[in-house]
Amino acid sequence: MTSASGRETTQEGAAQLTDWLASLVHNHQYGDLAQLRRVTAGTAAGIRAGWYAPREDSREVYEQVAFLFAVYHRGVGRPTRGFGSLGAAARRIGRPGGRGPEDPGAVRLVDRIVASRRIPWRHLQHAITRLRACEQQPPSWTELVIDLDQWNDRKARIAYSWAVDFHAPAGEGRKTSPKGSST
Repeated sequence: MTSASGRETTQEGAAQLTDWLASLVHNHQYGDLAQLRRVTAGTAAGIRAGWYAPREDSREVYEQVAFLFAVYHRGVGRPTRGFGSLGAAARRIGRPGGRGPEDPGAVRLVDRIVASRRIPWRHLQHAITRLRACEQQPPSWTELVIDLDQWNDRKARIAYSWAVDFHAPAGEGRKTSPKGSST
């Protein structure tokens, strides 16, 4: 995804997906959320998540991010849209006094994620599960869709950006706000 209009289309679809997912939690549609957590392909909710993809080759990203959203929101009564990149979110993994780069488990997890040539779905699931276990905010779901849609774009350098966000001193890295917008 290199064109500005392509990125805008992806951003629009990603924002619509996030809105839909948040509405599932807000409206207590636990059956649909449970369907999204099923690993088997072809559930109605999973297919619906793919509808938000602007291109057929992006469907898997949208469906898998919906899965990650549902994993994070299992048993949660209020939706959270998250903020920042996955690298910035991984800085929140750990315990007080030892989060992010100070937590060896978080460092190993981020190292495995950013070293992957293909989208590392299992490691991403582990990161989301760790964030939930630590009672920390997830990454921006919208930004996660956009980043993963560009995972193989060498110019976008998503893995590198996540590593920078994870290892950067507090307040550094990609410029993001708590609402999840990126500049």
